[in-house]
Parts: sequence; structure tokens; C-alpha cells
Amino acid sequence: MAYGARDLCAQLVGVVAEVTQQRVAEDDDPIGVVVAGRGVALIEAVGAVAAAPYGSAGVLPIAWMYITMLGRDGLRAASEAAILNANYVAHRLAPYYPVLYSGAGGLVAHECILDLRALKETSGIGAEDVAKRLMDYGYHAPTLSFPVPGTLMIEPTESESKAELDGFIEAMIAIREEIRAVEEGRLEREDNPLRNAPHTAAMVCADVWPHGYARELAAYPLARLRACKYWPPVGRADNVYGDRNLICRCLPAKG
Repeated sequence: MAYGARDLCAQLVGVVAEVTQQRVAEDDDPIGVVVAGRGVALIEAVGAVAAAPYGSAGVLPIAWMYITMLGRDGLRAASEAAILNANYVAHRLAPYYPVLYSGAGGLVAHECILDLRALKETSGIGAEDVAKRLMDYGYHAPTLSFPVPGTLMIEPTESESKAELDGFIEAMIAIREEIRAVEEGRLEREDNPLRNAPHTAAMVCADVWPHGYARELAAYPLARLRACKYWPPVGRADNVYGDRNLICRCLPAKG
């Protein structure tokens, strides 16, 4: 299988090289790469903006092995399961969050996009707050603000069981109730478990608890989390500051 993957990569790179040569020959403004023997030379352009002009060749064997091992029937079954899972999530969460880009009968494809923009106006809670609060429930956040700002794009794929989907749905419904508590004034607009999420074990166990909501709500928003709890390793990070200020913590070079 390793040899097959290598051959596939070589074929794909060959196709890209052939197309590139043709475009360079036909275009007065070359796209920036030509094949010189087996190497790549950059001409009259800024060059690659990523690590390699043709992307990561290491990704290709993964896709090839996945397709090959599943086969035609397996790919169809995986696609059907992914679409079914996405529609199940969309159907269960539609009463709590608007679902964007649904088709006939309210159906979606392999993903569903939850629109949280209106909640920002009514509660001050945004998609990023929900994404970080999901960590307290033990879930990695879905795709944030893509392709629409202020949304969450959920792609359950074919790999998630119904029990796992139900757990995620339960968390999203509980989070909507927390947002409702903010809307109704039962939780403060600025100091609430969503705006301060995620909560680490060190935060919850500290001698001083500076928030107006209970530690229990911060750490165990669902009763089942007491039996199996994932503790986020770090608290709320300032994403904008991190994007604008590079902080390198590299090990010192050995002489």
C-alpha cells in the first residue's frame, strides 16, 4: 500500500506539473512555477505562500488509503451516514438555533450551520463564547465563523455514534438555556459562564472565586460530567492579541 500511495503522489504531482507548464506557455503573466526536470523553479512571481507550491504531498496518501480501503460501497455508506448525522443534529437543534442554508424539507448536506448572530444582540454572547463554553462540556468546538461570521458549522461525519451526537446536542441545548438566563437577567451580561469559559481545574479549586455564578455551574453544567469530566488545560485566551503578537517559546539551541 505504501508503494501505491507513493505512485499516486507521483502521478498527481505529474498532472499538476503538466498543467502548470501548459499555463505558463499560454499565459503572458506566468503563475510562478515551472517544472525543471524533477525540481521546481520560481519565475516572475512572489512564489509559494505556503510550505510548497503543490501543497502537502503527505495529505494525498491519507485520502488515497481512505478511498481504497472503503471501496465504492463503503464510500457510499460513509456518505449516507455523514448526511444522516448532519440532518439529525440540524433537526434536533433547529428549535434552539436557526439553521442556515437548508434545502427542501429543511434538509442539509453533510454539515449544518447554526446562526448565533441574533444572540449577540440579545445577550452579548457570540459564537466564540459558545465555542469556548463547549470545552467545559467536554467537546472541541466546531468550525467557528466560517463560511458565515458569527456561526458554528457542525460536521459530524460518519464516525460519530448516536450516543456521541446526543451528548453534543444535550450540551448545545444546555448552552442555549445559559444564554436565555443571560437574556432574562438571571445571569450577568458580562460575568457569566460563557464569557469566562473555559474553566480550568485550577480556577474552580482556587480559594477565591470572583464570579457571580456558582463554581458548580462553571465546572459541571451537566450532571453526567461529574462521572467523566474533561478539564481544559488553559482558560480564556485573548485570540486577537495572540494573532497580533507572536510569542515564541522555543527550546534553546544546543551548541
